Amino acid sequence: MLAFESNETSASWFASQSDAQQDSPLVSVAKHIWSLDPSGERFARVLRDTIDQLLNGEVTGRFAWQSLYKTEKTHAGTLVEINLQREFKFEDGRDLAGGHPMDYRILGFDVDCKFSQDFGGWMIPPEAVGHLCLLVWADDYQSKWSAGIMRARQEWLNSGGNRDRKITVKAEHRRDKILWLWKDAPLPENVLLHLPEETRKQILLDGPRKGQRRVIELFRRVQNRPIGRGAVRTAAQQLDYLARLREGAGRARTVLREEGILIVGPYQKHRAIAREIGAAVPGRGEFVSFRVAVAKPHHEGRPRVELDGQQWVLARPEDPIETAPLLPKVTGEEDA
Repeated sequence: MLAFESNETSASWFASQSDAQQDSPLVSVAKHIWSLDPSGERFARVLRDTIDQLLNGEVTGRFAWQSLYKTEKTHAGTLVEINLQREFKFEDGRDLAGGHPMDYRILGFDVDCKFSQDFGGWMIPPEAVGHLCLLVWADDYQSKWSAGIMRARQEWLNSGGNRDRKITVKAEHRRDKILWLWKDAPLPENVLLHLPEETRKQILLDGPRKGQRRVIELFRRVQNRPIGRGAVRTAAQQLDYLARLREGAGRARTVLREEGILIVGPYQKHRAIAREIGAAVPGRGEFVSFRVAVAKPHHEGRPRVELDGQQWVLARPEDPIETAPLLPKVTGEEDA
């Protein structure tokens, strides 16, 4: 679903912002960013990857924002700024009077990027007052994010009461003075965070040298639901986490295939299989597992896909377990 489809179309949203309409640089920058990513998928992926980068699950085993140290949370804004610039190739901003460097220069206009995990918590330095700010919010617990452009005018800001004299946007102006490119858009889910505690314990087994078992349990217990790379890394707790997924003795695809479970990845061939059979379709950097059964007369009318010369459907609980077919090879195929 396009980000604007869940709220308002870009045209109607722009038109509803009288203050923004009078600020042509703001509108130009907003439309330019939106043109680079109309669906918001790239922006959302940057936020997902940045949170996962902070959690560093492959080393720490962490999956929750609350488990981060205070210094790590403070560093989140810098990482979001850097990773957005890498993704969208924004030029470096200029150094303004007073020595404060603006983060980006977009269409010739200086733009400061501010991220907060608390909506409205963007800390704007006094040097950025009068300039454009890209305000970004993401909440892993709600699986939502927003991003908008605002002209940081003094009258729309609270007075700075902290040591750095940084200021926040007044609550009453978070809707009418910020031109929201995406508002409450879906953030790719942190699957481990949203699982029932008991299920999570069955996946994240304690002890060393259990990475393979944890990955198998993840895809056995979380089916027909996109699982991001961060969750796989956290379960595997090794740099080459994909090795735990590949076909091979004791590995996830081979073990679970004996239980009738397929694991499709972010590849065109795999995505087509998931789509045809009616399963969740993995996005960029995602995997989906689901149990299949050979199509029989009582499956008439069900979506199906042909693999290894047979028709397969999504298995129902009452369908007996049968070995699933091999997935087509995707050597050299890039992420979708």
